[in-house]
Amino acid sequence: MLIAPKKQQYAIRAMLELARHHGKGPIKISDIAEAQAIPRRFLEVILNQLKSSGFVGSKRGYFGGYKLVTPARDIRVGDIIRHIQGEKDLIECVACVTKEECPFEGRCTLFHMWNDVRDAIFSVYDATTLQDLLEGGSFNGGGKCES
Repeated sequence: MLIAPKKQQYAIRAMLELARHHGKGPIKISDIAEAQAIPRRFLEVILNQLKSSGFVGSKRGYFGGYKLVTPARDIRVGDIIRHIQGEKDLIECVACVTKEECPFEGRCTLFHMWNDVRDAIFSVYDATTLQDLLEGGSFNGGGKCES
């Protein structure tokens, strides 16, 4: 959980691409996939999931595609991750390797530490909007990764 899983990274990258094109009309899924190096079939699933977030809209047809319906300044990275990951997974113990039957249930000495780590990570995600990312980030991101 220290680094967001691929699906969440792809969702953030897709949303960033939509933010770059905000106000220019819908962008085709193939253009998003190419610009952000996301497998098209995977991107289709992610964008359909993001449509239910209320942040993304779509238009069918030749001039169709996807677009942001919420301004980039109002979309936090944490909101994207929560929507993709699902609230249920956020509530479950992050310390346990096996979600089915935890051998340490109720007596895990790492439980509070891992939850504190998750909360610290989400404080960064929640403090970062898509607009921040468009502007080069107003967060403490050590290295530079061009997208």
